[in-house]
Amino acid sequence: MNWEDFRAWGRRAADWAADYHAGLRDRPVRAQVAPGAVLSALPDAPPEGAEAMQAIFDDFEQTLMPGITHWQHPRFFAYFPANAAPVSVLAEYFVSAIAAQCMLWQTSPAATELETRVCDWMRQAIGLPDGFTGVIQDSASSATLCAVLTMRERALDWQGNKAGLSGQPRLRVYCSAEVHTSVDRAIWVAGLGEENLVRIPTQGTTRAMDAKALRAAIEADRAAGHLPAGIIACTGGTSAGASDDIAAVMDVAEAEALYTHVDAAWAGSAMICPEFRSLWAGVERADSVVMNPHKWLGAQFDCTTHFLRNPGDLVRTLAIQPEYLKTHGADGVVNYSEWSVPLGRRFRALKLWFLIRAHGLEGLREMIRNHVSWAQDLAARLEATEGFEIVTPPMLSLFTFRHLGGDDLDAHNQDLLNRINDDGRIYLTQTRIDGALVIRFQAGAFTATAEDVAMAHDVITELAEA
Repeated sequence: MNWEDFRAWGRRAADWAADYHAGLRDRPVRAQVAPGAVLSALPDAPPEGAEAMQAIFDDFEQTLMPGITHWQHPRFFAYFPANAAPVSVLAEYFVSAIAAQCMLWQTSPAATELETRVCDWMRQAIGLPDGFTGVIQDSASSATLCAVLTMRERALDWQGNKAGLSGQPRLRVYCSAEVHTSVDRAIWVAGLGEENLVRIPTQGTTRAMDAKALRAAIEADRAAGHLPAGIIACTGGTSAGASDDIAAVMDVAEAEALYTHVDAAWAGSAMICPEFRSLWAGVERADSVVMNPHKWLGAQFDCTTHFLRNPGDLVRTLAIQPEYLKTHGADGVVNYSEWSVPLGRRFRALKLWFLIRAHGLEGLREMIRNHVSWAQDLAARLEATEGFEIVTPPMLSLFTFRHLGGDDLDAHNQDLLNRINDDGRIYLTQTRIDGALVIRFQAGAFTATAEDVAMAHDVITELAEA
């Protein structure tokens, strides 16, 4: 394909995308294919010669699209949203066309300086105070890894990267069982070992980390000769929206001089609405905070904003400056590759800039408030429906429930969930609360309406009765 061919196919791709989104409600949300169906339809060997673009496009539609789960479907109520607002898709189109490598200021000054500006816009939008500085990471998993590496280096007086962990005391990191599994992976990758991720009991309806138990665990580890390194708190846990008492956690962290990271990957988007900020009261005292505009706000994946009270600690942990990466003759510039694990960086700031300008913060607030209200209404309707119970109440737009039927409630609810997802009208997922299998509901699709959420009640109750 040359650029003249691209001109025609680009127009066709835009038409296809608009038609695809216009018809999403007519498609089953989850892919309705058997394992291996797509793989068996693909040739075993690559082509030796060039193939016509029309043939490639036909296979895309006929072979691949039936195996796609439609994350932009307005009735995608599973996991958390991975929204892609149209203006964000358009911005990514430009990013792909420019194809800049934005690792250093000099490799694309506009990309670096726009990232600085939009991160500060997001800082203001979610209510973090002056003094926090942001960077765009690919995902919250990477931001959490950065935080764990920084914890490790600070605890080891910046000698871990140089001398390694051999011969050092055991470094300990503290969190509840409600945090995302990316925390476990960060502990693995940082070389700390899973046994040194200390799980603190939770309490109350918010399933918050017990601050007294946290303090006791740290004291016990010090007495045993271990080296406490940091705490990872969460606002809006993946399973059911568990939210730690950030202020109480920070009281312990400050008393023990520990680095604290707050994972608000999903729920952080709701903090553009001032009325929800009580959920993370005390966050301004944290060292590191992460939230994902690519989830609830509508910035196409990947786009994670990572805020730091002292970015110098992160740069000291990650920066490597060989001669070929130095920028001479431009003092004071920021090279964001020194703030992240990968050297290569995409121009992620552009889609966030387009999104905020095209919708405005008030437009995004309205969407989030609607999702919260609609989820609360659905939870109330299910609770009032015979045979259903709400297991964890709505935390923003996320709640869990189960249907009371049969002798084995776990098997019964798994079967109900399977039938819901095979039906195709909506898509839900499961989790476990205190060992019991329950069904999760989360409203967050960018194009969802009140009617889409109301349909969830109809589908759930219809299939439960069946």
